[in-house]
Amino acid sequence: MSDDITFYTLPNEQPIAALNCEKAFALLTERERLYAHYLCRAAWNGGLVVLIQTSPVSPWIFALLHKIVIAESMDILKQSALDAGVTENEFTAFLVYICGILANSGNYKSLGDSKIIPNLPKEKFEAIIKASKAYKENSDSIENIWNKIQKSMYSLEGKVKSLGLGDKGITTYFSANCTTDDAELVKEFLQKKDIGAYNTRCFKTTETWDDAGTKKERNVYEIRLASIEKGEDNKITLPEEIFQGAKFKVTRGDYSELLEGVVSNLKKAKEYAGNETEILMLEKYIDHFSSGSLNDHKDGSRYWIKNKAPAVETYIGFIETYRDPVGQRAEFEGFVAMVNREMSKKFQRLVEGAEKILTKLPWGKDFEKDQFLKPDFTSLDILAFAGSGIPSGINIPNYDEIRQSEGFKNVSLGNVLPAYLKQDELPFLTKEDQELMDKYKTDSFELQIGLHELLGHGSGKLFRKELEKFNFDREHLKNPLTGKLVDKYYIDGETYDFKFGALGSSYEECRAEAVGLYLCLEKDILEIFGHTGQKAKDIIYVNWLWLLWTGCGRSLEQYQPETKTWLQAHAQARYVLLKVCLEAGKELIVVDETEPGKNLLLTLHREKIPTVGKKAIEEFLMKLQVYKSTGDVVAAKKLYDHYSEVPESGHWRDIVLAHKQPRKLFAQPNTFVGNKKDNEEVKVKHYEPTFNGLIQSWVERFPSVETSDNLIEIAQRDEQHFAV
Repeated sequence: MSDDITFYTLPNEQPIAALNCEKAFALLTERERLYAHYLCRAAWNGGLVVLIQTSPVSPWIFALLHKIVIAESMDILKQSALDAGVTENEFTAFLVYICGILANSGNYKSLGDSKIIPNLPKEKFEAIIKASKAYKENSDSIENIWNKIQKSMYSLEGKVKSLGLGDKGITTYFSANCTTDDAELVKEFLQKKDIGAYNTRCFKTTETWDDAGTKKERNVYEIRLASIEKGEDNKITLPEEIFQGAKFKVTRGDYSELLEGVVSNLKKAKEYAGNETEILMLEKYIDHFSSGSLNDHKDGSRYWIKNKAPAVETYIGFIETYRDPVGQRAEFEGFVAMVNREMSKKFQRLVEGAEKILTKLPWGKDFEKDQFLKPDFTSLDILAFAGSGIPSGINIPNYDEIRQSEGFKNVSLGNVLPAYLKQDELPFLTKEDQELMDKYKTDSFELQIGLHELLGHGSGKLFRKELEKFNFDREHLKNPLTGKLVDKYYIDGETYDFKFGALGSSYEECRAEAVGLYLCLEKDILEIFGHTGQKAKDIIYVNWLWLLWTGCGRSLEQYQPETKTWLQAHAQARYVLLKVCLEAGKELIVVDETEPGKNLLLTLHREKIPTVGKKAIEEFLMKLQVYKSTGDVVAAKKLYDHYSEVPESGHWRDIVLAHKQPRKLFAQPNTFVGNKKDNEEVKVKHYEPTFNGLIQSWVERFPSVETSDNLIEIAQRDEQHFAV
């Protein structure tokens, strides 16, 4: 079914949502608005990096479309296209494709990593291009780009259908000639040198060398750091050296043209910072993007943690590792937001009760952090979110050594949630369940996010041996799964991301989701969010129903039968939890194929949630945490692979795809600085939730052709490593 072309196209009915934050922005002082404005500019400039990170052809596609849309309005282009023989539907499909590229920061979906191709014939796409003002004014440039990318833009041959490494898909985190064996060797080198991979890419070449008169060939690996500066620096770069028969070198200067825009705007933002902590934070981020030093970003994150309850919240850098096939390199992300103080009060009450709540988790105090570091937990109205997609909640920073011993922050994105949760249809449920979901899904999702981010990602201890010292009682602590003394742990230089690799992201999301399901059964937690009586019971039911429904009705969209791989971490995590509950038996949950090959019915028996359901999640959570604490990747993978398996003979996925609904794309606002007598004045502009509105937001965000040219320059520099 995934070979059906509709799996890879966006429909003409593609929904667009407006991200509104006008009220929150209006409450800021003029100084805070200036601070927010320059942070937004930094985030959006850095967000262009994601086009380079997504696929070899993404920056070329963006450059082509960007040159076209900044040259004239879409209404004028439409008339020219219609005059050239393009139909209304075909032009709409052209607009939808542009929106898909812009909102996903490339030609692969941010949720699922499957390719996006235009939903109109290639010759009609070309007709629109040649009808454009940009083509008429600069035909050679536009035609050169089009000729270069048209085949790969439409191709669904072989591994290009999804992101991955080797025969599993394509990636730009590694050059096209890299395999999983190469990735493993690079991982070992980075560990030996104590180099974090977050802001790196790897390019492999070969060279011939003379070994005592015999010509031999060996691999050469360049580990390239993201930075403005390109020269050598003994503290950051490394000269060539031989490691396990291959040559390695660490260089810098990746994405330099784009990071200049990040740094220049961070410097301007620093002038309007609200306190000394914000100034120090921004200085470290500036140093990080300038030099490529990951330690500078870690130090900036330390200041960020200390900056409690700011009026304007922001975080920027190479953050999430979901898209790296081996789970170590991170995609660029930057957000700017204002605090929703009313909703934040509920989350803060959850923080205040966290130490007591943590004792309710099944693994006991020995597997919990020695001290719970109370984080900032706020609900934010997003002003700008630059990256491949917008999440609904975040727990950061992702650096183990900081999160475990120094602290972290949790944020819930309040103006994002309503758009994600609003759906025209909820298939596979009874009418009664649909009505309950419509009524309580926002309340239940806010509860789940709170528990997922704070007590899911924020809980659990990693057992370590550092400098011959253990951070746990090695003489007495027993593994609750085996009854034997704990004999596995992390050693110097090992992090969770390093040990768990590609498994890590989904495994951790599953653990956090399971914590949410488990703890939402607690009466005192529900009361924190204002839920009592029958409403509390309904919210528990809807929380479990929503997550298990997505595990079936949505997650299977992100499974690829050809490679037997999951394309998205959260989707896999929710499917795993569905399988755990199905395996619990006793009709806790039943999925019936009510119309063979056409329809399903998911039934969750609410009276069994506090008994059968709780026990199943409790036992599963214990295994997840013990394997994570001890770094037992072998056992973790065996467990997780078992529950991740999708039966080859099953029809559920085909049915789910037949009922698939497109994920919303966001038209985000822009900020602009004008003059108000002698002072600068900042205004926010929102856009209509339409194809034209979303495109116009990007036209006004990047009105200069210099944006496209910078991307082309980087893409050309990388060409030798990728086939475009």
